[in-house]
Amino acid sequence: MSIEARNITKTFGDFKALDGVTLEVPTGELVALLGPSGSGKTTLLRVIAGLEFPESGEIFFHGENATDRSARERRIGFVFQHYALFRHMTVFENVAFGLRVRPRQLRPDERTIRKKVGNLLKLVQVDFLADHLPSQLSGGQRQRIALARALAVEPQILLLDEPFGALDARVRQELRRWLRRLHDEIHVTSVFVTHDQEEALEVADRVVVMNEGRIEQFGTPDQVYNHPATPFVYHFLGNVNLFHSRVHAGRVHIGEIEIEAPEHLGTHDAPALAYVRPHDIELDRVRDGAMIEAVVRDVRAVGSLVRLELDRVDGDEIIEAELTRERYIELDLRAGEHVFVKPRNLRVFLKEA
Repeated sequence: MSIEARNITKTFGDFKALDGVTLEVPTGELVALLGPSGSGKTTLLRVIAGLEFPESGEIFFHGENATDRSARERRIGFVFQHYALFRHMTVFENVAFGLRVRPRQLRPDERTIRKKVGNLLKLVQVDFLADHLPSQLSGGQRQRIALARALAVEPQILLLDEPFGALDARVRQELRRWLRRLHDEIHVTSVFVTHDQEEALEVADRVVVMNEGRIEQFGTPDQVYNHPATPFVYHFLGNVNLFHSRVHAGRVHIGEIEIEAPEHLGTHDAPALAYVRPHDIELDRVRDGAMIEAVVRDVRAVGSLVRLELDRVDGDEIIEAELTRERYIELDLRAGEHVFVKPRNLRVFLKEA
C-alpha cells in the first residue's frame, strides 16, 4: 500500500507545522521521518493516520484519495512512544483487543482470535508472556506488545511515533535491529518518526529529513548522509567541519588550498561554505603541498576511532578529525603539537544559497 502526501499544509494557531509537504512512500518500504523538535515530522505522521486534518493538500493510499476518511476507515496501525497498553488486561488480551471490538459481522470467532494472537506474540518474540500484565514487563517488551496489537488488525499501513524514545540506549539499539528484521518479514508499508539520526540511518529504507515544516531531503541513508542536499542536512546528520571559502570558476579556495568544485563552474569570486566530515580530514606531521596548519587541542579515543580537535593557525575555526587507531598510533600526536590538514570530499554551498 503506497502513501502519497500532496502539498500538505497544517497550522496550529500562528504556527505552521507543515508548509506544502509533498512525499511519496512506495509500497512495502520502511521510511523514517527525521528532524529536530518542531520540524513537523509527528504532525505529518498524524495527518497520514487521519488523527489530524490539513488546511490544504491531499493524502492518497495506493492512488485513492483518503483525505476525508476517518482514522478508523484508513486501516492504519499506530504505535505510540509510551505504549498505551491497557493496564488491567493481560498481554494476550491487549493484542486481541482490536479484533474483539470489531463489528459483529467482521469479528473473527474465538478460535481464530486465539490462533492469530498466538502467532503474533511468537512473531514479536514474547509468546511466553501471554498471561502477564503490562506492569510485569520491561519497556522493550511492552513496546513489542504495542506493535503486535497494531499488527493484529491487519493494517494496510503501519505508523510509529518515536517507538523507542522512552527506552534506554542499549534496548533502543536491540529493538531497532529487531524492527528491521520484522519489517523484512512482514513487508507492511511503514513510516516511523525519530529524532535519532543513527536510528533512522540504520533501520530505514529511505529517510525524510524535515526542518521547519518542510522536507529538506528524501533519499536512501547513503544519499542523505554522504550526499546532503542542503547545509541543514549536513549539520543535522553527524559532525561536520565548516570552512569559510571562496569559489571561482569551478574551484574552491580555502586558505592556500585549491580544490575542484565543478558544480560551480559558472561562479566567479563568490563567498562560499565548504562542508567536510571529520573522517574526510587527512592529517600529517609534515607539509605536503598546500595544506592547513593546525594545533592539536584535544585527543579522545573512542573504540576503534580516535577523535581530535584542532585549532586552525591562520583562523578561528576548530577542525574535528577522525582517525583509525592505527593511523593515530602511526602519527603519535599529542595535545599542543602542530599538524598539517588537507580536507577531501568537500561539498560547497554558495553563501547566497
